[in-house]
Amino acid sequence: MDANIVPSKAMPVQEMDVYTDTRDYLAPARRDAREMGFADWFICDIDAHHLETVHWHEVIEHIEDPVVRHQAMMYQKERFGAPPYGLNGDLGLRYQDVGGRIPHQSGQREKVEETDVHRDVTLTRRAMEALCVDKMVVFPTPMLFLGMHPQVDMEVLLTRAYNKWLTERVLPGDEGMASLVLLPFNSPEEACRTVEEFADKPGVIGFTVTSTRYKPVHANEYMRLYSMIEETGKPIAFHAGYHWQDPSLATCNSFLGMHALGFAWCNIVHMTNWVLNGIPERFPKLKSVWIESGLSWIPFVMQRLDDQYLMRMSEAPLLKQMPSDYMRQNCWYTCQPMEKSSEVGLKATFEMINAKTQLLYASDWPHFDFDAPRVIAEIPWIDEESKRNILGMNAANCFGLEPKLRWK
Repeated sequence: MDANIVPSKAMPVQEMDVYTDTRDYLAPARRDAREMGFADWFICDIDAHHLETVHWHEVIEHIEDPVVRHQAMMYQKERFGAPPYGLNGDLGLRYQDVGGRIPHQSGQREKVEETDVHRDVTLTRRAMEALCVDKMVVFPTPMLFLGMHPQVDMEVLLTRAYNKWLTERVLPGDEGMASLVLLPFNSPEEACRTVEEFADKPGVIGFTVTSTRYKPVHANEYMRLYSMIEETGKPIAFHAGYHWQDPSLATCNSFLGMHALGFAWCNIVHMTNWVLNGIPERFPKLKSVWIESGLSWIPFVMQRLDDQYLMRMSEAPLLKQMPSDYMRQNCWYTCQPMEKSSEVGLKATFEMINAKTQLLYASDWPHFDFDAPRVIAEIPWIDEESKRNILGMNAANCFGLEPKLRWK
């Protein structure tokens, strides 16, 4: 090294932990919006998360059964550090936040001084402002495992309690927040009751089925539910998840492998049954949204179903088009996590799913693999109209939202 050259002073490393302010985490996203010129576009985030268990003591107050509600309150009061009352899931196997780049994956413990709204409203506002998102849909996190709960009644009670808590105590705090309320899908009757009760609640723009479950989506017992949702004009969403105890996924010896396959597998199965059993034909105005499975699985399913359908058309008698046509015309998809390792593959995927009208932006904040809006804005081979559509206008059309700008 040349003795006359003075080494530049190293910049201090900013430490990030669960106490770091959301706005500090996402400061680069705010800068990108200004520098890349999309700060004044309407942006709708179809998939963000909060950690509902932080406020589980509030949620359980809304449990309808008085005995279960009392048990829940006593459990939460006496068992410090224990998992929240009633929830299932592989609590010791949740490795998403281990080694991840975003400590907020495991908890958002940043300081909140505002007292005029719920804490989750403040945290969501911070994320919305930093990401330049005008509308943000919030989902729970541990409750996404409820489809595998061994007690159907508990899924019903906890889902209804969460929906009431969210629509009564959180969503009213900010008109920019929205929800696709959870359906207790293992009980078709209670799922219909949920649609009846929550369809017109402020901030409710659709309904969610947590995809990690074994119930066949084409079962006749769900036809009334689909008809009711179709009448509301709001979509039904399938939010993917993982289940390491699934016999096939249990053969994976790393979280990496199980996570990569699991989040796609559940929606692959549901989509296959959804299309081949003619749900889009039976309910042509029912919009479906497929969330957090990425995009690479869609061309595979399209090609595989088309190929097999041409050889066994009698087994899908309700279909009037190719399976891929229904997937391209009647379904919407969220981009996160968008597989970008192959530009050729991603281009083909965009073309096959008609991304200009069917793709929706989703951040998946604050999970370790979240994507800021620049993931769409920086794509060089789609035009500005397509970028605007994917980042917000497609969601406005799908959910009937007013494209109201909030941040500039």
